[in-house]
Amino acid sequence: MPFSLGPLARHRDFVRLWGAQTVSAFGSRITRTALPVIAILLVTADPVQIAVLSALAVIPGVVVGLFAGGFIDRHAKRPIMVLSDVARAGLVFSIPVAAWTAQLGMGQLYVVAALAGGFSALFQLADNAYLPVLIGREQLVEGNSKLSATESIAEIGGPGLAGVLIQWLTAPIALAFDALSYVLSALLLARIGSREVPDLSPAAAPSLFEDVRIGARAGFGHPVVGPTFVAFAIDDLANGFFMALYMLYALQTLAIGVATIGLVISLGGISALAGAFVAAAASRRLGLGYAMITTLALAKLAGLFVAFAAIVPAFAVVWLSASQLVGDGAMVAFLILANSYRQAVLPLDVMARANGLLQVMTGVLLPMGALIAGALAAATSVTVSVWTGSVIGLFAVAPLLRRRIVGLQSVRQ
Repeated sequence: MPFSLGPLARHRDFVRLWGAQTVSAFGSRITRTALPVIAILLVTADPVQIAVLSALAVIPGVVVGLFAGGFIDRHAKRPIMVLSDVARAGLVFSIPVAAWTAQLGMGQLYVVAALAGGFSALFQLADNAYLPVLIGREQLVEGNSKLSATESIAEIGGPGLAGVLIQWLTAPIALAFDALSYVLSALLLARIGSREVPDLSPAAAPSLFEDVRIGARAGFGHPVVGPTFVAFAIDDLANGFFMALYMLYALQTLAIGVATIGLVISLGGISALAGAFVAAAASRRLGLGYAMITTLALAKLAGLFVAFAAIVPAFAVVWLSASQLVGDGAMVAFLILANSYRQAVLPLDVMARANGLLQVMTGVLLPMGALIAGALAAATSVTVSVWTGSVIGLFAVAPLLRRRIVGLQSVRQ
């Protein structure tokens, strides 16, 4: 079981990275839950302001993915991660300070959401590029499985922990705990003893356009990584449909209660944890290529369960639950395998630029899919739009159906 066994459980520096990611993952869920609560209860924000607050947490990822990849590739990753944690701690802690002094307003919440979102995106890019430096390429599947398992546990328990802290201690104090989690994460990262040697050669400082070109060539130009990038792009577009319509579809079209929907969605976190456990085993049993194809196909087929729910509304909860239990776990397993392969084969000095391109794609295609979904739902119906998104998602598997990918046995090929 990759979460508790394996060589990395005895790798002190990885355990420190793992611990930093764990406390940060739980802290991030507190912020994600507490920010809108503070906006609604303390600042009396209206729906438009809440929507803007949510968007500002995501949009910086596009900017960071476009501009920061080259910088990360040319510099040591761990100090960037420590800086991101310290910056997020200060930003988050500014909110309870402002609340306690009666100075809090939507302007500050907007700034904190945007800057914290940007530093989170910066941390993720540096973290993804740092993992193969820290543990080597041979142990990437195990490492990514452990980190993904932690994220899944945080997704299961983090919102509940946030709710308890907010209920018992108020939202501003809950954010103070989140700020402390970022400080602890920074301290754990600072204790990592492994040295990394960044590429600081004079020729390694191209223009922004050149950075984007290098990232695109490294990603889309690779015979295996390129097709996975296309699969990610199609998946992002399809996910935009669900991001825009899932709650509306469940609450109005299927007439499911809010509490029930919350329980259904929580099943996805449990499934994601299972996916983190089985990714390595699937790769060993099926071979890496077949495992990637199978897990992505299962995830996208599970998307059809959501659409099927409208056919027999009496069993809608069953269909949605099945989608969460199958789809989320399969998708996490695919992400672990695809990310591990990408980290194993791409040169370390272009890793962040390639991953930054993925981040930009997600930031563009998710909202694009959401806008298309909304327009289609207005022109036809929510059900038709959900079916359309489900069918689009199936096409994400097609780019992987290549002989080179089918024949892959491990990340070392």
